[in-house]
Amino acid sequence: WEHVSYILHLLLCNVQVTCLFISGVLGATPVEIEHHLEMGRKLLAAGQLAEALSHYHSAVEGDSKNYLTYYKRAAVFLAMGKSKSALPDLSQAIQLKPDFLAARLQRGNILLKQGNTEEAREDFLAVLNRSPDHEEAHDQLHKADDLEFCHLALFYSNLFFVFQLSPWDPESRELRAECYIRLGDPRKAIMDLTPATRLRADNRAAFLKLSQLHYSLGDHHDSLSQVRECLKLDQDDKECFVHYKQVKKLSKQLDSAEELILEQRYQEATEKYESVMRTEPNVAFYTNKAKERICFCLVKMKSAEEAVDICSEAHQREPQNIHILRDRAEAYILQQEYEKAVEDYQEAREFDQENQELREGLERAQKLLKQSRKRDYYKILGVSRSANKQEIIKAYRKLAQQWHPDNFQSEADKKEAEKKFIDIASAKEVLTNPEMRQKVDSGEDPLDPENQQGGGGGREWPFGFNPFEGGNFHFKISSFVFN
Repeated sequence: WEHVSYILHLLLCNVQVTCLFISGVLGATPVEIEHHLEMGRKLLAAGQLAEALSHYHSAVEGDSKNYLTYYKRAAVFLAMGKSKSALPDLSQAIQLKPDFLAARLQRGNILLKQGNTEEAREDFLAVLNRSPDHEEAHDQLHKADDLEFCHLALFYSNLFFVFQLSPWDPESRELRAECYIRLGDPRKAIMDLTPATRLRADNRAAFLKLSQLHYSLGDHHDSLSQVRECLKLDQDDKECFVHYKQVKKLSKQLDSAEELILEQRYQEATEKYESVMRTEPNVAFYTNKAKERICFCLVKMKSAEEAVDICSEAHQREPQNIHILRDRAEAYILQQEYEKAVEDYQEAREFDQENQELREGLERAQKLLKQSRKRDYYKILGVSRSANKQEIIKAYRKLAQQWHPDNFQSEADKKEAEKKFIDIASAKEVLTNPEMRQKVDSGEDPLDPENQQGGGGGREWPFGFNPFEGGNFHFKISSFVFN
């Protein structure tokens, strides 16, 4: 019996070890999965969507039975504007947890936008079945019904136009325009309403509708032009006059802000775009545009930390806007966070492979990253990339005095100080020379032998000699450091 017990004990141990081994090979531990989820949440909040997605991929691979990991990954896809990629994750979350209402509602919204009204209605009805008072589900179900109606109306409307039965009927065009608006296609609505304005003697309603559509799309100049046509027909039209005042005020602010940017008056331009957001807080286009341009202005003003915050907020609103990604990359460069700059430029190029500015920006960011891993002159002196000559010289004097070899006694300390002192002197020479500094800012090291004709090895003193060579030479801080 003792032998049997011993054998059973060994078998049990082997089973436990095998299970642990399989667990380690086939999936991540709960702690690792939780770490990926937490990192994904933090990166998503910071607007670093690509990095957040990477962590959620790892979380899903580590635990394919957790409905929340699929849902959270879908949220990142949606933030990146990739609704098609989000759809399978939402479906998987629902399959794992059929009563997960948030996933059903989100999937229904995507299906509705794709024009799949039948499946969208099923999701909205499923939500209402469990939560009859769910306001958003009610609203979206009505939109799905409207969409089905519009598809039918458009079919008959287009049929009439195909057979040219009523090409001059303003009501048919206005009906189709209204359907396009409900379908979320204002451009096509404008194409129908524009001729409709000429098919009635007094079609102020069509002019106003056209103005409102242009306004919603951000075409404020066209909006102003159309509402003025309305007022030409009746200058006392209350609806047109109220809208006219709003469009005129906003258009003037937008034009003024762009003029200030052309004049490089970036602080004033920022303030003007903040006024734009106060004037029109309800139309997403203008808030998005204002944040994009404020992001640009802050980079130009070299307000790196504030720029990263605003650019990240703008990026969350418009994940595929290459200008925002470009400007945030430049803000990261100002902060000497070159890896993040490279990531933003790479993400921007995914949306526009042919853009030369993005290609050059990526190459520069990659050079700066490579250079930073060798010798970063700004970091050596502890100054920002926007530091002026006086700030550079001040930092140099302080560090040169601190690391002067005469301040150290032991040979080992002196050698370390010599190395630091050479770096400090080199950094000062490079950053106070406009031509050499420009090379540094473009990602080159002007003192790197590989970048100099003829190559050569070893580090050279920037002043053409090495004062550490030769017997009993000693420094005078007052005569050397402060020159």
